[in-house]
Amino acid sequence: MNQLGTGISIIGCGSAAPATSLDNQALTHIVETSDEWIASRTGIRERRVASPQESLAQLATEASKNALEMAKIEPQELDLIILATSSADDLFGSAGLIQAKLGATRAVAFDMTAACSGFVFGLVTASQFIRTGTYRNILLIGADILSRWVDWKDRRTCILFGDGAGAVVLQASEKDNLLGFELRSDGAGYHNLQLAYQPQPYEIIPGVDVSQGGYNRITMNGQEIYRFAVKKVPEVIEKALFRANLTSDQIDWLIMHQANQRILDAVAQRMKIEPEKVISNLAHHGNTSAASIPLALDQAVREGKIKAGDVIATAGFGAGLSWGAAIFEWG
Repeated sequence: MNQLGTGISIIGCGSAAPATSLDNQALTHIVETSDEWIASRTGIRERRVASPQESLAQLATEASKNALEMAKIEPQELDLIILATSSADDLFGSAGLIQAKLGATRAVAFDMTAACSGFVFGLVTASQFIRTGTYRNILLIGADILSRWVDWKDRRTCILFGDGAGAVVLQASEKDNLLGFELRSDGAGYHNLQLAYQPQPYEIIPGVDVSQGGYNRITMNGQEIYRFAVKKVPEVIEKALFRANLTSDQIDWLIMHQANQRILDAVAQRMKIEPEKVISNLAHHGNTSAASIPLALDQAVREGKIKAGDVIATAGFGAGLSWGAAIFEWG
């Protein structure tokens, strides 16, 4: 077993998205909007939406298989599987089912929830297991099917979200390629982005009530989330860069949570990062929550943009409120 201080390499990535595409023009039949209105305010042109027959576990498994294939790792070699999601198929968790679907019989598997920050929080969590020498090969998945929880009559939110999954394989290595990170939370802003439980009283016996409700639809204060992201995300990236002993001009690529193109542009401008270094797949996928960063990473790697040795700054932000950044070298 590896000893304390073991380094981390990210050696493979993969992604998956539902087959069905829903473009902005289609949304005009549901709510009062237009393609120009949505695109100019968000950068989104279309998004993928899962059918009733498609599950989160299926998308996550497909993304994972692609990542394992790139990493040249067999499922049986995995020690740990972390699924970052806010929309598991089962409230008790979906990581175990993914483990079974992959045949990763040796791996411990669990879900973690940090909404749109989930992948970055998961990356940092996974790294601790490797650095302490506990595990050698870890599969980290970010996946969400938020179309299940969107209010399709609310034009403030239904235009934003799409479904998808992305995955990376982390492996113990001599060199540590996770260069720095910073995580933050502020529960005082919790109410600005919610997918809240809606209690319904149920009387078991006279005088004893329990709650038997379900979950509401996504609600969001878009202006507050925008202000929060534009202010806090550059700060947390700067902090992670400081820990990595790097400056923003040494970044090869910036991959942020794909929430809104205006946020991506504003953060890059504030940090004086050239637009051509900003990875964006918003136009075709929308906001896929915990899936957005690994999905965008995988597409950029497979397109040949990102190459071994490139320094990537990544940042997630969203409900909680939670936000975080990690700096790593690819490959």
